Amino acid sequence: MVATTTAVLIGVRLLVLALGILITYYSFKAYRRTGAYYMRNAAIGFGIITLGVFIEGVLFEFGGLDLALVHIIESVAIGLGFVVLLISLRR
Repeated sequence: MVATTTAVLIGVRLLVLALGILITYYSFKAYRRTGAYYMRNAAIGFGIITLGVFIEGVLFEFGGLDLALVHIIESVAIGLGFVVLLISLRR
């Protein structure tokens, strides 16, 4: 049961990581096309969120850290990414 749960978790995390990379890529591509600063900030925000998802997976699988600790680290990255996204929308 644990092996199945772990495999599903890894699969879902890889899917979320791939989607985050795609969203970041297209946001950056839109910034390069338009030159709009808010698109640059959106790309940075999505990149930070995606990095948080990646770091959480690596720290849990290979770092041997406690699940609660890696969730805290991921949540901080997601929060920072959301702050950058909010700034890009407010300006």
